[in-house]
Amino acid sequence: MKKNFFLLVITFFSLNTFLFAQVDKDPTILNIAGENIPRSEFERVFKKNNNKETDFSQKAVTEYLQLYINYKLKVRESLELGMDTVQAFVDELAGYRKQLAQPYLVDKDVTENLLKEAYERMKTDIRASHILIKCELGALPKDTIEAFNKALKVRNELIKGSDFNKTARKYSEDPSVKDNSGDLGYFSALQMVYPFETAAYSTKQGEVSMPVRTRFGYHLIKVTDSRPAQGEVRVAHIMVKIGQGASAEDSLKAAQKINEIYTKLKAGERFDDLARQFSDDPSSAKTGGALPMFGTGRMVPEFERAAFDLKNLNDYTQPIRTSYGWHIIRLLDKKPLGTYEELQADLKQKIQKDSRSDLSRTSMINKIKSKYNFKDVPKAKAEVVAKADTTLLEGKWTVDKAAGLNGKLFSIGNKIYTQADFTSYMVNHQSKRAQGAVPEAVANALYSEFETESCLAYEESKLDSLYPDFRNLMQEYRDGILLFELTDKKVWSKAVKDTLGLKEFYETNKRNYMWNDRVEATIYTCASPQLAAETRKLMKKIDDSDTLMARINKNSQLNLQVKYGKFSKGDQEIIDQIEWKPGLTKDIEKDGQVIFVNVHKMIPAQPKSLEEAKGLVTADYQNSLEKAWISSLQQKYPVKVNEEVVKSVSKN
Repeated sequence: MKKNFFLLVITFFSLNTFLFAQVDKDPTILNIAGENIPRSEFERVFKKNNNKETDFSQKAVTEYLQLYINYKLKVRESLELGMDTVQAFVDELAGYRKQLAQPYLVDKDVTENLLKEAYERMKTDIRASHILIKCELGALPKDTIEAFNKALKVRNELIKGSDFNKTARKYSEDPSVKDNSGDLGYFSALQMVYPFETAAYSTKQGEVSMPVRTRFGYHLIKVTDSRPAQGEVRVAHIMVKIGQGASAEDSLKAAQKINEIYTKLKAGERFDDLARQFSDDPSSAKTGGALPMFGTGRMVPEFERAAFDLKNLNDYTQPIRTSYGWHIIRLLDKKPLGTYEELQADLKQKIQKDSRSDLSRTSMINKIKSKYNFKDVPKAKAEVVAKADTTLLEGKWTVDKAAGLNGKLFSIGNKIYTQADFTSYMVNHQSKRAQGAVPEAVANALYSEFETESCLAYEESKLDSLYPDFRNLMQEYRDGILLFELTDKKVWSKAVKDTLGLKEFYETNKRNYMWNDRVEATIYTCASPQLAAETRKLMKKIDDSDTLMARINKNSQLNLQVKYGKFSKGDQEIIDQIEWKPGLTKDIEKDGQVIFVNVHKMIPAQPKSLEEAKGLVTADYQNSLEKAWISSLQQKYPVKVNEEVVKSVSKN
């Protein structure tokens, strides 16, 4: 008895020593309605939401702590309301979990090799032609052999000297062959399906590959050229926009306008000046037409091709047509392919979506089976597969076809999967199959999918205990979804739907939404002093801007441009230069043009209407709703802050 008591005392003191050691190591930084939050959790979130050069001053930590408290209060409220049990939330979180788990369910070594392989291939662009003999992945063996043999026969014709383009038009089942004779143009890694890409990069220039199997069928690939990767370019452009459904007359005017601009460019006028004056792309016109750097696939093909064809800096193209209108493109800079380190993250994302990711997935499955002592029962599998019949090919197979089968199918770790589990999977994943498919083959394919998904699901169930980062990330997603839903209900949607409350808020605060002094005016931009004089003369007879432009622009779309509006200081450079009084201004020469303004009237400073300021008013109303909500949560859930622990964070 005494011995047992002694052991109990030792255990108690040992446990308390452990607990106090843990408390000292990770003390509570705050308590919200009885829930202790350790310093480590706050520090982790604080560091994650700030950059590497985080300011750990006491002021910075204290300010962030208040944001964190507000965040935790909202999450606590959502839990109290039971929002984490709503089926829509459960489904959404499960979807995010599936996505977040993906990087943990692949073989990282295999993935790394695939990344390096893709990068090495990206150093070279391949141009190739192909002939496709279609064959479904689930085709019968006899159909697969027939397609393969047909591809071999076509290859033999090519080897004997048959013209590839003519042979492609004769045999290829790729619908685009009628337009391109099998020529796919230039491509790089991650732009074709993986088996095709591998064959293209493995085939010598001028040679024809053996038949290559993809999900589309069998391909014969002839590499016709290769070149170093183009990298990226930075260009400027002048655009004359053509809207969708533009009339023939409008299209003709656009063509005339771009050609007139091109003539001015060839005559020696500056590209950036012409872009600022005439380009219909307002965001780039301000910077002389300059666009951000881009690479293959970032622009429409016609634009991209023309941009990369420019060889020397400051060279420019003739007018080219795209789906957006007309462009003149000028080369500003060229940059080679980035380093592996620079492109690694982007490559990883692309590979995850590509069929080559199956290689690392397969390797991971084998590791999972080994780690958790996977054991299957082939006889049990065969018993279920034998029950497959033609109804499976029609998507109408039912579990009663395998009635009485509920034996062990396979086990992984401590989980056993039965024949009944598999038959349910078959029912839920069956679909109508192509004519000629074999029921047993389809059942075997479904079994492979079931086995793979089961292994991955078992490993996924262990991720929270295996990887703290994953566990923390799932917690953040859970809280984030709850926070979004509740904030939307209490603040965002409420501010939008509560029209009466919004109007009352506006009326109380409308002096915060003021127009400055403005002028209502029309700006006339003329190509020459003579045209400015002619415009002024016609304005005495014509008060309609469209009619006026039609008369002046009869011979050139660049003669006159008219812009009407209500302007504040800073809106338009020319408006800032003139004297604000009603009437016509004097002519002002600018960038080789003549500009004058018709000031219609002065508009004194006044509150914007609710419609004019609705975006700002709504945002401010949302802020006021959130402040009131936070205040009520602070009353509902008492918060205690351990100031000493807060100070200890700021010292780190």
